[in-house]
This record gives sequence, C-alpha cells and structure tokens, in this order.
Amino acid sequence: ESELSHRRDKRLATRLRYAKLRHNAVVEDIDYRTQRGLDRSRLQRLIDGSWIDAHDNLILTGPTGVGKSWLASALGHRACRDNRSVLYQRLPKLFRELALARGDGRYARLLRSLLNPQLLILDDWGLEPLDAGARRDLLEIFEERYGRRSTIITSQVPIDHWHEIIADPTIADAVLDRLVHNAHRLELK
Repeated sequence: ESELSHRRDKRLATRLRYAKLRHNAVVEDIDYRTQRGLDRSRLQRLIDGSWIDAHDNLILTGPTGVGKSWLASALGHRACRDNRSVLYQRLPKLFRELALARGDGRYARLLRSLLNPQLLILDDWGLEPLDAGARRDLLEIFEERYGRRSTIITSQVPIDHWHEIIADPTIADAVLDRLVHNAHRLELK
C-alpha cells in the first residue's frame, strides 16, 4: 500500500511539473462566499471532469482580479489528480514562442506539444489583436484539438468581442466555431 501511494504521488508530481500551472491552486480552496458569479452546483459538475472526457471546452471570462487564472489552475490541478495530462500556457508568450519556433525549425514539435494534453489551459486571451501568424497558429491548435481534447480559455474580453481580436472574419468564424459551440461558460464578476 505504501509503494502504491508513493508511485501515485510520484506520477502526480510528474504531471504537475509538466502542466506548469501558474498558481498552486486546488478546487477544495474555492471560495463560494464571495459574490462573483460562481454557481456551486455548476462548478461541481466541472470539477468532476466529465466535460474533459466529453472533449468540451471551458471559457472563463470576467474583469481583472476575479480569479479566472486561479480557477483555471485549480481545475488543471484537479485534472492532474484525476490522472489526466494538462498543459498551461499564457497566450501572448505562446504566440511569441511559436513565431520563434517557426524560424528555427521547432514549430512542428512545439505544435505537437500543444495538441497532446487532454486539457490545455490558454490564459490571457485577447490582451492584444492577433497578427496573421497568431491567427493561423490559433486555428491550427483548435482545429487539431476539436472533438479530441479539451481547452480552458481565460479572458478579460467578453466573447462578443472575440471576433474583433482575431480580426480576420473567415478565420474568426472557424476558430470560434471550434471553440465556443461546445464550451461551458463561466462569466465571473
């Protein structure tokens, strides 16, 4: 029993190290007393992870400081505890890394690393309009993950304005179709 517990703890530590979660957050520490639009029963359904098994997405929106990134990290931590692979990425940094990787030959490998995790957390969506390369990268990521893997997006920008951030109507329609229509949405206040 001790050996099994040790192996389980070691696997969890490996998954958490790979996930690179921004916050050391756990779902047991979620504060429901603060009025910010968290419905306990709805959040419990998200915590159980069945949406990840169904390959659905989760969109967390709201102003700065309401806990979007923390909540995404807590759900990511729970997914790791449930033996799922998770990867956390801040989108502005990710787009810079993808642009560099395209130039030095690491692009395909970096893109593959984004497609494999069962849960991909993309934080800080929409801080700035996307350039042509970022639009193509985003479409590629969501196209490959659509119906196969789950994604959490956090954003200060309401979903109604995402079309403007993507800036190309054709690509915006394609990205939002793959992301939004099978997404659970939490708007925090």
